[in-house]
This record gives sequence, structure tokens and C-alpha cells, in this order.
Amino acid sequence: MVHQLAAVDKRATIHKNVTVEPFTTIAGDVEIGEGTWIGPNVTIMDGSRIGKNCRIFPGTVISAIPQDLKFEGEDTQVMIGDGTTLRECVTVNRGTKALGYTKVGENCLIMATSHIAHDCVLGNNVIIANGCGIAGHVEIGDWAIMGGLSAIQQFGKIGKHAMISGGSLIRKDVPPYVKVGRDPISYAGINSVGLRRRGFTNDKIFEIQKIYRAIFQMKMNVSQAMGYIEKEMLPTAERDEILEFIKNSPSGIVKGYGTEKNK
Repeated sequence: MVHQLAAVDKRATIHKNVTVEPFTTIAGDVEIGEGTWIGPNVTIMDGSRIGKNCRIFPGTVISAIPQDLKFEGEDTQVMIGDGTTLRECVTVNRGTKALGYTKVGENCLIMATSHIAHDCVLGNNVIIANGCGIAGHVEIGDWAIMGGLSAIQQFGKIGKHAMISGGSLIRKDVPPYVKVGRDPISYAGINSVGLRRRGFTNDKIFEIQKIYRAIFQMKMNVSQAMGYIEKEMLPTAERDEILEFIKNSPSGIVKGYGTEKNK
């Protein structure tokens, strides 16, 4: 099912039921899983590992070399998980020797003209809306949503189930389960609607709210709030995940709305 006007290197591994539309170019060191559709005018370069049942729309470029002056031609990859869609003119650069790959998980939707730089790791079911810029070494957790025309700086982290307002500039890490927005970027509550859609109970949502109320609304600094949470709140998977995320955030997390630095 490869169109005669597509340029496909004979060394590429293309599994059954893959459709390749005209004027697409596929290099030799490429693997594409069964059932994937590759639209016209797509460029898939060496190091691409594309899963099953993906949809790659026109103008997309996968596994171009990193836009990083430290890159020295090392053998690296881009990995795209099963069921993921890359819309028009998305670019995904391959990794550097720092990590060795760039990864987009399963069932993600990366909307038109967004850019994913080298050594990024996106989890499963992530949605990146139109025109987002994701710098190198960024980590984005499962089910996170990034609003259109947003940008995140190098080494940034976005936790699971987080939701980011469109047009945001993200210079600090965004912890799990929260919504962030406004200018400058700040905490705007937890992503309760998204959590309910994904099966979280009201009790679990209330527990997460209590944790973030301590962090952002009880007039304690982050270290004090973490100590309070560890002492006063029972251990749960969500509590421990939030605390672990904050402990492993060298750049710090976003601020609460109305704090002195955001006035």
C-alpha cells in the first residue's frame, strides 16, 4: 500500500497494512508498525520507530537531527507509540547522547505545527494543541493537556493529568493533577473535570484538593507545606506522587495565584 510516487528506502521495515501516500520520503533506518497511515509530503528520517495504527499527517518531519549545537552525529532515535496521531507540520527531533532518544507515548494527539525537541519524553494519552513549542529534555506525564501556542523551557516537567491553559509560558514545573494558567503562569486549581472523566472518585479528588490547598493556599512555603502533608495526611499513591514530583523538581514548581511574585 505504498504509493508509486512515494520515495521509500528498501531497507526500511514497513509492516503489513501500512499506507504511504504520494510524495512522502522514508529513510532506511526506519520501522513502521502495521495499520499506520502516512499522509502525503511526510518526511520520516533515519532513527524513526513508529508504532501500530498511527496517523501521520502532511508536512510532518520525524527524526530530523536535533537543533542542538552539541550534537555530534550520534546514532539516536525517535519513538512514536501505538495509536498516536501527529497532525500537519509537526516536527519531532531525535535524541542526543544525553538520553539517546525522543519518545512520544501511546494514543497521543500532537496537533498541527507543534514542535517536540530532542530528548523529550511524553507519556501516554498526552494532548498537545496547535503551535506548541516543547524544548529539549522536557518530560510530560500521562494524560497531560497542553493548550495551544504554549511553550515550555528546557528540562521542564509536567505531571500526570495536568492541564495547561493556551498561550502559557512555562518556566517552572507543573505538578500532577493541577490546572495552570494566567500570566505569569500560576496554579488555578486541580483538574477535577479531567480526573472525573478518567474515573477518579469524588473522595480521591477531594484528597488531591486538600494536598494542593496546603501547598498553595495555607500561607506556607513549599518545604513547610510538604512537611505538613507528610505529617497530617495519610500516605496514598497520589499523595506520594505529588510529594515525589516536588522533591525532584530542581527548578521548582509554579506559584500559587496571588502570591507576591505573581502580583
